[in-house]
Amino acid sequence: MPQDILEDLLERLQITKSIEELQVWTHELRDYFGVAHVVYHTVNREGEHVGAFTYGLEWARRYVEKEYVKIDPVVIGAARRFIPMDWKSLDWSNPKARAFAKDAAKAGIGNQGWSVPIFGPNGEFALFALNDNASDDEWNEFTQSRGKDILVVSHLVHQQAMRIINEETVGSPLDLSPREKDALTQLSLGQSRAAVANELNISENTLRAYIDSARHKLGAANVTHAVALATARGIIGRQKEFPKY
Repeated sequence: MPQDILEDLLERLQITKSIEELQVWTHELRDYFGVAHVVYHTVNREGEHVGAFTYGLEWARRYVEKEYVKIDPVVIGAARRFIPMDWKSLDWSNPKARAFAKDAAKAGIGNQGWSVPIFGPNGEFALFALNDNASDDEWNEFTQSRGKDILVVSHLVHQQAMRIINEETVGSPLDLSPREKDALTQLSLGQSRAAVANELNISENTLRAYIDSARHKLGAANVTHAVALATARGIIGRQKEFPKY
């Protein structure tokens, strides 16, 4: 995996201004590492859970509703360690933990995972993890070869999340990120989503995340509406006609 792509990703990380933007950014990081999911989780000063992840919202809601955080071996193990950990090294013998694992598998969570516990300078605790469906040998090779990169990325993600939570970033919540502007600009030219994803060198799933984030910020009903609003507000260049979706 070219190092310059990772450096470009980390540069874009530094200009995220909200947890929503960070959430979208994790989709691109997931594609870069070639894994099924990426997740970052911490608790803010008010005790509220804050996260950026590529899991489906349905699983995220179920995790909260079932209070799985109290029995999740990954969370429990991370609170007791200071070094990255492979999920298979954790204790899954508890019946509740096994039931949780089965529920997670039904939701599409992979059989492999690697987590980095993060203990911040102000006493905060966070967790960064990668998850995938892979054989033991494939996963071992991946974590061995990319371990240092994952460790660096995990702490940079935490630093940026803390900046956002502590409101140390600038900009209006309506500001679109460079990637969101690029996506809407390319779509405004009438290109298909597949062509736009190829142009931006991202997957169509990641492109969808950027589009959904832009729509949310703009208050748009659909992609055409988002392009129209972004153009009218001068966020992207004016085009002769809008695409039809």
